Amino acid sequence: MITLDNVTLCHRDRPAVHHLSGQFAPGSLTAIVGPNGAGKSTLLGGLMGRIAPSTGQISLPPRLAGHIAYLPQQADIDRSFPVSVLDVVMLGHWTGPGRLGAWRAAGAVQRAQAQQALAAVGLAGLERRAIGELSAGQFQRVLFARLLLQDAPVILLDEPFNAIDERTTADLLALLHRWHGEGRTVVAVLHDLAQVRAHFPRTLLLAREPIAWGPTAEVLQPGHLQRASLQATHWEAQAPWCEVPAPAVPRVAA
Repeated sequence: MITLDNVTLCHRDRPAVHHLSGQFAPGSLTAIVGPNGAGKSTLLGGLMGRIAPSTGQISLPPRLAGHIAYLPQQADIDRSFPVSVLDVVMLGHWTGPGRLGAWRAAGAVQRAQAQQALAAVGLAGLERRAIGELSAGQFQRVLFARLLLQDAPVILLDEPFNAIDERTTADLLALLHRWHGEGRTVVAVLHDLAQVRAHFPRTLLLAREPIAWGPTAEVLQPGHLQRASLQATHWEAQAPWCEVPAPAVPRVAA
Protein backbone atom coordinates (compact mmCIF):
# COMPACT_ATOMS: atom_id res chain seq x y z
CA MET A 1 0.00 0.00 0.00
CA ILE A 2 1.27 3.47 -0.94
CA THR A 3 -0.40 5.96 1.39
CA LEU A 4 -0.68 9.74 1.04
CA ASP A 5 -1.69 11.69 4.13
CA ASN A 6 -2.64 15.36 3.58
CA VAL A 7 0.16 15.73 1.01
CA THR A 8 1.02 19.07 -0.58
CA LEU A 9 3.66 19.09 -3.33
CA CYS A 10 5.06 22.28 -4.85
CA HIS A 11 6.34 23.17 -8.30
CA ARG A 12 8.26 26.45 -8.69
CA ASP A 13 7.23 27.43 -5.16
CA ARG A 14 3.51 27.09 -5.86
CA PRO A 15 1.31 24.25 -4.59
CA ALA A 16 0.87 21.91 -7.54
CA VAL A 17 -0.86 19.19 -5.49
CA HIS A 18 -2.74 20.35 -2.45
CA HIS A 19 -4.05 18.32 0.54
CA LEU A 20 -4.14 14.92 -1.15
CA SER A 21 -4.98 11.89 0.96
CA GLY A 22 -5.59 8.37 -0.28
CA GLN A 23 -4.02 5.03 -1.11
CA PHE A 24 -2.72 3.12 -4.10
CA ALA A 25 -3.57 -0.46 -3.21
CA PRO A 26 -1.10 -3.25 -4.05
CA GLY A 27 -1.74 -4.55 -7.55
CA SER A 28 -4.04 -1.66 -8.50
CA LEU A 29 -4.23 -0.09 -11.97
CA THR A 30 -4.90 3.65 -11.60
CA ALA A 31 -5.15 6.54 -14.05
CA ILE A 32 -4.35 10.09 -12.94
CA VAL A 33 -6.30 12.61 -14.99
CA GLY A 34 -7.06 16.32 -14.87
CA PRO A 35 -6.60 19.60 -16.76
CA ASN A 36 -3.18 20.77 -17.94
CA GLY A 37 -1.18 22.05 -14.99
CA ALA A 38 -3.30 20.06 -12.52
CA GLY A 39 -0.28 18.57 -10.72
CA LYS A 40 -0.30 15.11 -12.27
CA SER A 41 3.41 14.90 -13.14
CA THR A 42 4.31 16.58 -9.86
CA LEU A 43 2.47 13.82 -8.02
CA LEU A 44 4.55 11.19 -9.79
CA GLY A 45 7.65 13.12 -8.70
CA GLY A 46 6.44 12.93 -5.13
CA LEU A 47 5.81 9.18 -5.35
CA MET A 48 9.34 8.74 -6.74
CA GLY A 49 10.83 10.72 -3.86
CA ARG A 50 12.14 13.46 -6.15
CA ILE A 51 9.83 16.10 -4.70
CA ALA A 52 9.52 16.42 -0.93
CA PRO A 53 6.03 17.11 0.46
CA SER A 54 5.57 20.60 1.90
CA THR A 55 2.88 19.18 4.16
CA GLY A 56 1.84 15.65 5.00
CA GLN A 57 3.73 12.50 4.12
CA ILE A 58 3.94 9.74 1.55
CA SER A 59 4.43 6.30 3.13
CA LEU A 60 5.80 3.26 1.31
CA PRO A 61 6.18 -0.32 2.57
CA PRO A 62 9.83 -1.31 3.04
CA ARG A 63 9.93 -3.60 0.01
CA LEU A 64 9.19 -0.67 -2.32
CA ALA A 65 12.11 1.50 -1.23
CA GLY A 66 14.19 2.02 -4.38
CA HIS A 67 12.04 -0.45 -6.32
CA ILE A 68 9.78 1.89 -8.29
CA ALA A 69 10.09 2.09 -12.09
CA TYR A 70 9.37 5.40 -13.78
CA LEU A 71 8.66 6.27 -17.41
CA PRO A 72 9.04 10.03 -18.09
CA GLN A 73 7.37 11.96 -20.87
CA GLN A 74 9.19 11.64 -24.18
CA ALA A 75 9.52 15.43 -24.31
CA ASP A 76 11.83 15.21 -21.28
CA ILE A 77 14.32 12.92 -23.06
CA ASP A 78 17.11 14.13 -25.36
CA ARG A 79 17.07 11.71 -28.29
CA SER A 80 19.98 13.42 -30.03
CA PHE A 81 22.43 11.62 -27.72
CA PRO A 82 24.30 8.98 -29.80
CA VAL A 83 23.19 5.82 -28.03
CA SER A 84 21.78 2.58 -29.40
CA VAL A 85 18.41 0.98 -28.72
CA LEU A 86 20.06 -1.89 -26.86
CA ASP A 87 22.10 0.48 -24.67
CA VAL A 88 18.93 2.28 -23.54
CA VAL A 89 17.18 -0.98 -22.68
CA MET A 90 20.26 -2.27 -20.84
CA LEU A 91 19.94 0.65 -18.41
CA GLY A 92 17.10 -1.31 -16.84
CA HIS A 93 19.69 -3.67 -15.35
CA TRP A 94 21.13 -0.84 -13.24
CA THR A 95 17.78 0.59 -12.09
CA GLY A 96 15.65 -2.48 -11.29
CA PRO A 97 15.24 -4.43 -8.01
CA GLY A 98 17.90 -6.94 -9.12
CA ARG A 99 20.18 -4.15 -10.30
CA LEU A 100 23.82 -4.57 -11.11
CA GLY A 101 26.32 -2.84 -8.87
CA ALA A 102 27.67 0.56 -9.86
CA TRP A 103 30.95 -0.94 -11.07
CA ARG A 104 29.65 -4.25 -12.39
CA ALA A 105 29.49 -4.77 -16.14
CA ALA A 106 26.58 -6.48 -17.83
CA GLY A 107 27.32 -9.90 -19.31
CA ALA A 108 25.87 -12.20 -21.93
CA VAL A 109 22.89 -13.11 -19.72
CA GLN A 110 21.87 -9.48 -19.21
CA ARG A 111 22.33 -8.77 -22.91
CA ALA A 112 20.11 -11.71 -23.83
CA GLN A 113 17.46 -10.48 -21.40
CA ALA A 114 17.53 -7.05 -23.04
CA GLN A 115 17.09 -8.62 -26.46
CA GLN A 116 14.15 -10.65 -25.15
CA ALA A 117 12.57 -7.47 -23.80
CA LEU A 118 12.93 -5.81 -27.19
CA ALA A 119 11.33 -8.81 -28.86
CA ALA A 120 8.45 -8.61 -26.35
CA VAL A 121 7.68 -5.04 -27.47
CA GLY A 122 8.04 -5.83 -31.18
CA LEU A 123 11.53 -4.40 -31.81
CA ALA A 124 13.59 -7.53 -32.42
CA GLY A 125 16.39 -6.77 -34.85
CA LEU A 126 16.66 -3.05 -34.00
CA GLU A 127 19.21 -3.45 -31.21
CA ARG A 128 21.94 -1.48 -32.99
CA ARG A 129 19.69 1.30 -34.29
CA ALA A 130 20.39 4.78 -32.86
CA ILE A 131 17.47 6.09 -30.81
CA GLY A 132 17.45 9.31 -32.85
CA GLU A 133 16.44 7.27 -35.91
CA LEU A 134 13.30 5.85 -34.30
CA SER A 135 9.72 7.05 -34.63
CA ALA A 136 7.94 8.25 -31.49
CA GLY A 137 6.09 4.95 -31.26
CA GLN A 138 9.26 2.87 -31.66
CA PHE A 139 11.08 4.89 -29.01
CA GLN A 140 8.19 4.42 -26.60
CA ARG A 141 8.48 0.68 -27.14
CA VAL A 142 12.17 0.96 -26.25
CA LEU A 143 11.29 2.67 -22.97
CA PHE A 144 8.74 -0.03 -22.17
CA ALA A 145 11.38 -2.69 -22.86
CA ARG A 146 13.59 -0.99 -20.29
CA LEU A 147 10.71 -1.16 -17.81
CA LEU A 148 10.44 -4.90 -18.47
CA LEU A 149 14.08 -5.32 -17.41
CA GLN A 150 13.54 -3.27 -14.26
CA ASP A 151 10.96 -5.82 -13.11
CA ALA A 152 9.67 -3.42 -10.42
CA PRO A 153 6.60 -4.01 -8.22
CA VAL A 154 5.43 -0.41 -8.82
CA ILE A 155 5.42 1.26 -12.24
CA LEU A 156 4.75 4.99 -12.76
CA LEU A 157 4.02 6.22 -16.29
CA ASP A 158 3.83 9.88 -17.34
CA GLU A 159 1.67 10.24 -20.47
CA PRO A 160 2.82 6.91 -21.92
CA PHE A 161 0.55 7.05 -24.99
CA ASN A 162 1.01 10.69 -25.99
CA ALA A 163 1.69 11.24 -29.72
CA ILE A 164 2.09 7.56 -30.64
CA ASP A 165 0.13 5.50 -33.16
CA GLU A 166 -2.90 3.34 -32.35
CA ARG A 167 -1.11 0.03 -32.93
CA THR A 168 1.69 0.93 -30.52
CA THR A 169 -0.84 2.17 -27.97
CA ALA A 170 -2.76 -1.11 -28.16
CA ASP A 171 0.42 -3.17 -27.75
CA LEU A 172 1.62 -1.13 -24.78
CA LEU A 173 -1.81 -1.21 -23.14
CA ALA A 174 -1.57 -4.99 -23.36
CA LEU A 175 1.69 -4.77 -21.41
CA LEU A 176 -0.03 -2.68 -18.73
CA HIS A 177 -2.71 -5.32 -18.37
CA ARG A 178 -0.01 -7.98 -18.14
CA TRP A 179 1.68 -6.09 -15.30
CA HIS A 180 -1.67 -5.64 -13.58
CA GLY A 181 -2.33 -9.37 -13.90
CA GLU A 182 1.05 -10.06 -12.31
CA GLY A 183 0.01 -8.06 -9.24
CA ARG A 184 2.15 -5.00 -9.91
CA THR A 185 0.90 -1.54 -8.95
CA VAL A 186 0.58 0.62 -12.07
CA VAL A 187 -0.12 4.37 -12.02
CA ALA A 188 -0.39 6.30 -15.29
CA VAL A 189 -0.94 9.97 -16.11
CA LEU A 190 -3.37 10.12 -19.03
CA HIS A 191 -5.50 12.56 -21.02
CA ASP A 192 -7.72 10.26 -23.09
CA LEU A 193 -10.80 9.70 -20.91
CA ALA A 194 -12.25 7.08 -23.25
CA GLN A 195 -9.01 5.13 -22.85
CA VAL A 196 -9.21 5.51 -19.08
CA ARG A 197 -12.80 4.26 -18.99
CA ALA A 198 -11.92 1.26 -21.14
CA HIS A 199 -8.71 0.12 -19.43
CA PHE A 200 -8.30 1.55 -15.92
CA PRO A 201 -10.43 0.29 -13.01
CA ARG A 202 -9.49 3.21 -10.75
CA THR A 203 -8.94 6.92 -11.38
CA LEU A 204 -7.65 9.94 -9.47
CA LEU A 205 -9.04 13.22 -10.82
CA LEU A 206 -6.76 16.13 -9.91
CA ALA A 207 -7.09 19.87 -10.35
CA ARG A 208 -4.25 20.69 -7.97
CA GLU A 209 -6.69 19.68 -5.24
CA PRO A 210 -8.17 16.19 -5.43
CA ILE A 211 -11.63 16.17 -7.02
CA ALA A 212 -12.39 12.45 -6.79
CA TRP A 213 -10.49 9.19 -6.30
CA GLY A 214 -12.00 5.75 -6.67
CA PRO A 215 -13.68 3.48 -9.23
CA THR A 216 -13.37 5.07 -12.66
CA ALA A 217 -17.09 5.12 -13.43
CA GLU A 218 -17.76 7.05 -10.21
CA VAL A 219 -14.89 9.49 -10.70
CA LEU A 220 -15.43 10.46 -14.34
CA GLN A 221 -18.87 11.93 -13.86
CA PRO A 222 -19.80 15.18 -15.64
CA GLY A 223 -20.10 17.08 -12.36
CA HIS A 224 -16.62 16.04 -11.23
CA LEU A 225 -15.09 16.90 -14.61
CA GLN A 226 -16.73 20.32 -14.63
CA ARG A 227 -15.52 21.03 -11.12
CA ALA A 228 -11.97 20.04 -12.12
CA SER A 229 -12.06 22.41 -15.07
CA LEU A 230 -13.29 25.32 -12.96
CA GLN A 231 -10.82 24.56 -10.18
CA ALA A 232 -7.88 24.62 -12.59
CA THR A 233 -9.04 27.86 -14.18
CA HIS A 234 -9.30 29.81 -10.92
CA TRP A 235 -6.51 28.30 -8.84
CA GLU A 236 -3.42 30.37 -9.70
CA ALA A 237 -4.68 33.70 -8.40
CA GLN A 238 -5.51 32.13 -5.04
CA ALA A 239 -2.49 29.87 -4.61
CA PRO A 240 -0.13 30.97 -1.83
CA TRP A 241 3.63 30.62 -2.00
CA CYS A 242 5.08 27.41 -0.59
CA GLU A 243 7.82 27.11 1.94
CA VAL A 244 10.16 24.65 0.26
CA PRO A 245 11.39 21.99 2.72
CA ALA A 246 14.76 20.30 2.73
CA PRO A 247 15.07 17.39 0.25
CA ALA A 248 13.49 14.21 1.52
CA VAL A 249 12.34 10.81 0.33
CA PRO A 250 8.99 9.08 0.91
CA ARG A 251 8.75 7.62 4.40
CA VAL A 252 9.10 3.87 4.56
CA ALA A 253 6.52 2.32 6.85
CA ALA A 254 7.75 0.10 9.61
